[in-house]
Amino acid sequence: MPQVMKIDFVSDVSCPWCAIGLHALEKALDRIGDEVVADLSFQPFELNPQMVPEGQDINEHLTEKYGASPEQSQHTRDMIRARGEEVGFTFNMDKRGRIYNTFDAHRLLAWAAEEGRQRELKHALFKAYFTEGENPGSHEVLVRLAGEVGLDAARAREILASDAYAAETREQENFFLEQGIHSVPAVILNDRYLISGGQPVDVFEQALRQVLAEG
Repeated sequence: MPQVMKIDFVSDVSCPWCAIGLHALEKALDRIGDEVVADLSFQPFELNPQMVPEGQDINEHLTEKYGASPEQSQHTRDMIRARGEEVGFTFNMDKRGRIYNTFDAHRLLAWAAEEGRQRELKHALFKAYFTEGENPGSHEVLVRLAGEVGLDAARAREILASDAYAAETREQENFFLEQGIHSVPAVILNDRYLISGGQPVDVFEQALRQVLAEG
């Protein structure tokens, strides 16, 4: 009998290491196969909760936030692109010129979870931002992506025009901050085991098998 494993994937849709981590986790789950049934939920985390709606130039942002030089930023981008290729995800860094506010994307993900389409929407958001260079804070982009993954686009538009799921999203953000999660991705297995960062597939597989072995 396969074991059901609760997996909370705490992340932001503007975090490249989160995209890498998700694809690596999914590959690890594929390797394990029928031994596990993943109860996977995406939990909200905002890297830049104070970001203005129009966003900020990414190079300016990285310099202000991390003190990164242009050379350091380019090295990081090259490393992210290579890691993405390893897990089958395409980063088009030349299209990603700005950092955006992602709160509305998290609100829509909360609704998508109720509709059974959260994982599909999460993937669509990562692709829209990192591969296509689109704004994940744009209501037009969010409504379109919702429709593309089988959600009701009209209902998505209604949610975004209101404050629906705002309180729930803030509550979940605060919960994980209070649990000591201050960087993402943070992958929590069965409410007990934490895997931090966009780890390689082998690391995720080893952790999953260890948890399975402990029952």
